[in-house]
Amino acid sequence: MTKTTESALADLVALLSGKRFAVLTGAGISTDSGIPDYRGPGSPPRTPMTYQQFVGDSAFRRHYWARNHVGWRHLRRTEPNAGHRALVGLEDRGIVLGVITQNVDLLHERAGSRRVIDLHGHYNEVICLQCGTVFTRAEVHERLDALNPEFTTEVGDVEIAPDADAVIAATESFRVLDCPVCGGMLKPNIVYFGENVPKERVHTAFELVDSGQALLVAGSSLTVMSGLRFVRHAHREGMPVAIVNRGGTRGDPLATVKVDGGTSETLQELARSL
Repeated sequence: MTKTTESALADLVALLSGKRFAVLTGAGISTDSGIPDYRGPGSPPRTPMTYQQFVGDSAFRRHYWARNHVGWRHLRRTEPNAGHRALVGLEDRGIVLGVITQNVDLLHERAGSRRVIDLHGHYNEVICLQCGTVFTRAEVHERLDALNPEFTTEVGDVEIAPDADAVIAATESFRVLDCPVCGGMLKPNIVYFGENVPKERVHTAFELVDSGQALLVAGSSLTVMSGLRFVRHAHREGMPVAIVNRGGTRGDPLATVKVDGGTSETLQELARSL
């Protein structure tokens, strides 16, 4: 670590010592698990799909499902990393009160975190927009395999995105699955751009933030309001905010401490020091 990073880490430990706090995580905490983030340094430009595109364009929807079908094979094989495990250890000791995550990868749960608010849902469910039936992603995967026996794109040949999407071009022949119950439109049960996070989920997340004495942000650029609002709320309430992220964030002006570094090594050191 550079002296600057060491100094910032010491400030982080000093700020959070003796406090109990909630943690807000973004895509940056999962990069060490092999899932690239959206906006970190060196990340390629991304144009995430919107809800309006998904429901309004059958060709776009087919292209999305083909990419998701490949990406899901990768995402279900990923494993939690040291950053996820460090938060579990802090929760076990009663220091971390819970995690609010913008990720859909379920790695916090797989690491052993007990109180997790999946702000944007998670990749392991699919919902029918007509009848509301929820299916497991594994069931939908099997049905998509049966519908598309010739679709053999391998994970090793594609670039995986944080939302279980994969960057592939040839999707014209892919067949999309309709709801087995009512024939309606199926959609991964995650919050897309252009959708709102369910109000009760947001309320629960604010309650978690308010139950602590500080807010720690790990691996989020806070570019979208769904995460930034918690930082703004904590700041308004006079609660100290600590941010750990590679590169700048929209929340930096509100941060009491900012560590410009990776989440795995920083959270491990934090867990050792508190």
